[in-house]
Amino acid sequence: MKIRSILLNLAVALIALIVLFPLVWMASVSFMPTGEAATFPPPLVPSRWTLEHYQDLFLNQGMGRYLWNSFALATLATLLALSFTVPAGYAFAKLKFAGRERLFQFLVAALVVPAQIGTLPLFLMLKGMGLVNTYAGALVPWLASIFGLFLVRQYALSIPDEMLEAARIDGASEGQIFRRIVLPTLQPIIVTLGLFVFLGSWNDFLWPLIILTDQSNYTLPVALAALSREHVQDVELMMAGAVVTVAPVLILFLALQRYYIRGMLAGSVKG
Repeated sequence: MKIRSILLNLAVALIALIVLFPLVWMASVSFMPTGEAATFPPPLVPSRWTLEHYQDLFLNQGMGRYLWNSFALATLATLLALSFTVPAGYAFAKLKFAGRERLFQFLVAALVVPAQIGTLPLFLMLKGMGLVNTYAGALVPWLASIFGLFLVRQYALSIPDEMLEAARIDGASEGQIFRRIVLPTLQPIIVTLGLFVFLGSWNDFLWPLIILTDQSNYTLPVALAALSREHVQDVELMMAGAVVTVAPVLILFLALQRYYIRGMLAGSVKG
């Protein structure tokens, strides 16, 4: 049994090493002098540590502006998505209204439709509304998601009906029940959904590329792709840009991972 445990730990450590190695090497390359990563075999650690690539990104390439754009859009997308999705998911789980089950089944069936199919109609719609090259247009796809609705509904099914009925008997309004009972109970899945939306919006490349035509409005993934066309041979600069893009969301995920794990495990309630 002890040997089996040791082998299992070694296997986990090996998998972790394989997963983490590209990230560690990316960070290492970002501190190398220009051209060092292009040598063969590529070095694992810099011969001379330097911050010149990060200085170039923020002083000459406007990376600070793109970082702010991504942060603002991801934060707004998360807040708006939670504002729409959490009440809707709770309503589908615990409130009775005409056509509830049929409508939910239709929404779940729509999950199989690729999101890219709606890109062109959505773009034409926003163009007619004058929202192209605006942050409002970039936020529209994140206002509500069927997956988020499903996630919240499944978790909300675990709330005892007796607790809600007791609050109604005590004279609490539906708004008070939602604020004082439902929201605290849904905290793990709210954090999980918020993390999903923030990471998805932060990493999204296709929609910002389509809807944001002004370079000053670019998000980090779009700006990094544009930068790679001009500095395709500067591997160290590109790796520094990748570190700037990955580091914030990695830190956020590590800070909220316990809520994420609780939300994913406790949300597996059949309805």
